[in-house]
Amino acid sequence: MQKNDDGYPLCGLCGRPIPPEAKQSLHHLVPRLRGGKGGPTVLLHQICHNEIHSVLTESELARDFNTLKRLREHPGLARFIAWVAKREPTFHSRTVGGHRKRRR
Repeated sequence: MQKNDDGYPLCGLCGRPIPPEAKQSLHHLVPRLRGGKGGPTVLLHQICHNEIHSVLTESELARDFNTLKRLREHPGLARFIAWVAKREPTFHSRTVGGHRKRRR
């Protein structure tokens, strides 16, 4: 886990520092329900974690977006990263759900 000069861990998605007072969580690179239980995890800001799950399904995460590099390459997440990079490390807001396309 990378840390900044203050010793705070860096978010695996946006790269901003995660101070202790920031909302944070661990993200399973392969979802637990898709075989990732006990697999690698990465520390993220809670807002970054929420955005990942609002944009991608569990199946998409397991199949195509199971690395940080691939997550950062996703067009929707790349736009989010550019937007959130301008916010303070403790910034959090409600993630508007339903970005991903639902299949009928």
